[in-house]
Amino acid sequence: QVTLVESRGGMVQAGSSLRLSCEAFGRPFSYYHVGWFRQAPGKERELLCAISQSGASTVFADSVKGRFTISRDNSKNMVALQMNTLKPEDTAVYYCAVSRDVSFSVPSSYKSWGQGTQVTVSS
Repeated sequence: QVTLVESRGGMVQAGSSLRLSCEAFGRPFSYYHVGWFRQAPGKERELLCAISQSGASTVFADSVKGRFTISRDNSKNMVALQMNTLKPEDTAVYYCAVSRDVSFSVPSSYKSWGQGTQVTVSS
């Protein structure tokens, strides 16, 4: 069993940057592919990006491609989400999650979740 803890989000202005991290406890992070999701009020949870166990492969949703990056440091059991050029529509609760499925770009493959952290982008 793995426990995931996201760093605190925050409130930022449009155009600024914010970095979130996700730390794993209980099992080595290297066991898992890791994804970042978000859920805005009244909307479904959305897979933003994901990174493979080794970090060699990444996938991004069109909504964040070119603005967000994902990276991992398995020696620290940590995955980071760097968010640049933030927009008001990026406002949501952000979650990290893990998958052991080879199809880690499929949202339903993620079985363990962090508690979520609020990111608010003001215009």
